[in-house]
Amino acid sequence: MGLARRLTAKLIAGLVMIWVVATATFFLVLAMPGNPALTQEATLISHGMSPAQAQRATAAMFGFVPKQPVLDQYRHYVWQLLHFNLGVSIAEEGVPVSHIVASAFPWTVILALFGVILSFLIGVCLGVLTAIRRTTRTADGLTLAGAVLNGLPVYIIAILLDYVFTTVWAIFPAGGGNVSVLETPGWNAGYMGSIITHAVLPVLCYTLAGVGAWQLTTKSSVITVLGDDFILAAELRGLRPLTVARYVARNAMLPLFTVLAISFGLMFGGAVFIEDVFNYPGLGELMVSSISTKDFPVLDGAFLLIIVAVISANILADLTYPIIDPRIRRS
Repeated sequence: MGLARRLTAKLIAGLVMIWVVATATFFLVLAMPGNPALTQEATLISHGMSPAQAQRATAAMFGFVPKQPVLDQYRHYVWQLLHFNLGVSIAEEGVPVSHIVASAFPWTVILALFGVILSFLIGVCLGVLTAIRRTTRTADGLTLAGAVLNGLPVYIIAILLDYVFTTVWAIFPAGGGNVSVLETPGWNAGYMGSIITHAVLPVLCYTLAGVGAWQLTTKSSVITVLGDDFILAAELRGLRPLTVARYVARNAMLPLFTVLAISFGLMFGGAVFIEDVFNYPGLGELMVSSISTKDFPVLDGAFLLIIVAVISANILADLTYPIIDPRIRRS
């Protein structure tokens, strides 16, 4: 019953947060200079549509009728969201926003998934090494490198990688994209190899952007555990070093798993900068292009999907922590 109540409470809190963000997005569109919905309706009328046709087309794009009272517009907007109707794209006439967002989402997931996992594994290994050998120059150098990486903005890392590996050393294809147009789509070596080649630099950027934080967090956690009484007691009892190391790892890693789940959601925020630099066709690049084309329904849909991913990751972290930590479960 406790787990069921906890799950219900987290889901309700997540839905409330999504509703708050959706509401803020709705009023943000209304408050923008020129009111994009009214501007789009006027544009359609100028192209020969009747006012009634322009109103219906605008309502399909934005999810509400722009000249209705604000409360009626908001009700219509929420009703459309409850039916998973995100509207219709302005730039790609007639194409549902849900289709556009769904086609970009997997590419961002691929980058974020591999980037988070690689940064976690590398950062944890470096963190354990620097904690165990914290009095050596090697540990000092690794800690300094981790601090520098942790302090660098993700877009700076992306620009440096793009310049070095596509201009100075033309190892990877310039111009971005996710696959070469010369390859035939399908499960063949050429197409899959092209996907991997185009994803290497964005994944490397994700990895470098997160490895410093993982290293410093792991080092701090391991040093804290090494000073606990139960580790001293285990050493005094004459337990094997491997057994002691297992105790250290088990207790030092517990806080990191919660942060790992949250990191999957937060990585979507960095997608805007990384995908824009490498011209990679994920959610981040979709948001940037929708801003330039003033395709507000697509921008709204992509932003909502990122928010849902972040909230879902936080709920997952809260629910999994009692599972991996018996102390929390018993309490």
